[in-house]
Amino acid sequence: MAERQGQAAADAVLTRIGQVVILHHAGDREEARRRFLDLWAELGEHGDPLYRCTLAHYLADTQDDPADELAWDLRALTAVEEIAGGGPASREEALAVRAFYPSLHLSLAADYAGLGQCDAARTHLRRASRAAADLADDSYGEGVRAAIRRWEARLGEGDGGAWTPPRQRP
Repeated sequence: MAERQGQAAADAVLTRIGQVVILHHAGDREEARRRFLDLWAELGEHGDPLYRCTLAHYLADTQDDPADELAWDLRALTAVEEIAGGGPASREEALAVRAFYPSLHLSLAADYAGLGQCDAARTHLRRASRAAADLADDSYGEGVRAAIRRWEARLGEGDGGAWTPPRQRP
């Protein structure tokens, strides 16, 4: 009985995160950020790392300041590394970790590129590419690999090409 209640609570957290993601994709960035921050306050800095990773990863996308976006993506990476290094994980957690790494490193590459830190961006892009080998050949995996290829072209990765940072957001 207690296990089912725990699963129901977990499902409720993921449902709430999903609802806010929908709100964000519908264009209400400010409200999405506010709701994500409310959820973050409920979970706390020491809440379930899988939820913290998911939430921080999405919260990063609602930030206006590139440095804030980087900070949230780093929180997401720290949380997923807690799962990876925290002893035996459930099968679902292990799969989630493998699926998160390419996306997290890709986001970090974009964050660092936005801040003009091309060496750090390339480092995370290489990590994303290595981690993407673990992704399935499904739409998610193909989408992540396609995004990695776009960033490789943009950063001149692999050919030593020159790269200049994008203009800062107004």
